[in-house]
Amino acid sequence: MFCGVQSQSERKEREVRAVVTVWRTHYIYGTVYIAANYSDSWFPAGMAPGLLNLGNTCFLNSLLQGLAACPSFIRWLEKFAALPSIQSCKDNQLSTTLLQLLKALSSEEPGEDDVLDAGCLLDVLRLYRWHISSFEEQDAHELFHVLTSSLEEERDRQPKVTNLFDMHSLESLPDQDEKTMTCRSRAPLHPIPSPWKFQHPFHGRLTSNMFCKRCELQSPVRYDSFDSLSLSIPLPQWGRPISLDQCLQHFISSETIKEVECENCTKLQQATTINGPVVESQRTTFVKQLKLGKLPQCLCIHLQRLTWSSEGTPIKRQEHVQFAEYLSMDHYKHNTSTQRSQRLRCTAKSIKAESRDDSVEKPSANGSDSEHHNNNKPFSNGTCSSVLLHTSGVNPQLSLAYDYSSTEYLFQLTAVLVHHGDMHSGHFVTYRRSPSSSRSSSPFSCQWLWMSDDSVRKASLHEVLSSNAYMLFYERVRRLGLSLQSEQ
Repeated sequence: MFCGVQSQSERKEREVRAVVTVWRTHYIYGTVYIAANYSDSWFPAGMAPGLLNLGNTCFLNSLLQGLAACPSFIRWLEKFAALPSIQSCKDNQLSTTLLQLLKALSSEEPGEDDVLDAGCLLDVLRLYRWHISSFEEQDAHELFHVLTSSLEEERDRQPKVTNLFDMHSLESLPDQDEKTMTCRSRAPLHPIPSPWKFQHPFHGRLTSNMFCKRCELQSPVRYDSFDSLSLSIPLPQWGRPISLDQCLQHFISSETIKEVECENCTKLQQATTINGPVVESQRTTFVKQLKLGKLPQCLCIHLQRLTWSSEGTPIKRQEHVQFAEYLSMDHYKHNTSTQRSQRLRCTAKSIKAESRDDSVEKPSANGSDSEHHNNNKPFSNGTCSSVLLHTSGVNPQLSLAYDYSSTEYLFQLTAVLVHHGDMHSGHFVTYRRSPSSSRSSSPFSCQWLWMSDDSVRKASLHEVLSSNAYMLFYERVRRLGLSLQSEQ
């Protein structure tokens, strides 16, 4: 866990710099925020408001700025907060409070207020039994899961079926344009909403399955939910840089599990011994494969920079992990058609083995099994190759031209969270896209901003890609002609 502690001199300098000439109560969407009006600055177009540091709340401020750069998440909050059950229940305040903050941070209209106060969100989280002090060391990634789990808790409290005695909810149900069911009285029956309809856009599913290396039998696919991908950083080899694709490849790399009982191999072995003794259970080597079954609309990637020394002390890894503005996830997506074809091959092999009396082919005795292996070809998302990186005169952060025309699962970078410091003290900052103009056809602005609490300045894409990322926010996009648009 990385902390967000600032030194006393840094805090004093920030307090002096944030001398406020006029403090006034500013109402935004019904919630009270305290905004600072600086005498020597005004809020220019293409910028975004900063957030006051309430002690050690840089972890909160950086995460909110990152979430504010995800248009799909804000749209989901708007739909979720508009539910009649949310509006009528006073206990469900997280979605509305978070929506008000993110809309204020992503407003495309320039205003007079440079700085907003996010303390209201901490107050709401305490109602959800999360006791987060603004003066304690906290981690932005842990806070991200606090928000997503609390939103899921709020969603799960919503009734799946409308009570027939709840006339207000029945009258407020929207008219259904699509075909609806009718009863004998021919009165329309509103369809029961799916419990998965209001899953937040960070929700995805991992697939894991195992297959026997001898008979190639595939086990049923198991699905597990995730809100973020927490990737370990592999050790650099021969001084070569580490890329995000290497971290993803290491995440889905196959794992070899030995001495697993295989029912199919036992049946095949029994079929070869006609009227013979009962064959013992065959134990073979299985390979466990992890893939992404359902990719979320908003992809949150967490780079695990915490490691442990040989003495058992925590150490922060400072290596730069290369990442690109666009990320293709096709290589890491679970392919159901491939698994189906492998099952057909396994069935054909089983039928063929049962129809003959010869023995089943045994695995090679001198074959070696590695703990982690991968049979796929190396993949790169447009980052520089190791040859170019060691060539003089080539910028290490420049991306090679990569053809995304055939990419089905394409994601665009929206925000980067960076932690400066070590395991004991540090500061969180955010690189994010500025709010998009209403005149633009794309929800993503080309202008990047550097956000450090109440300090805001413009940044270049080169600076963003050069940063030591701790958390990355991507959003899925689709190609429409030459422009990239967010996928609904």
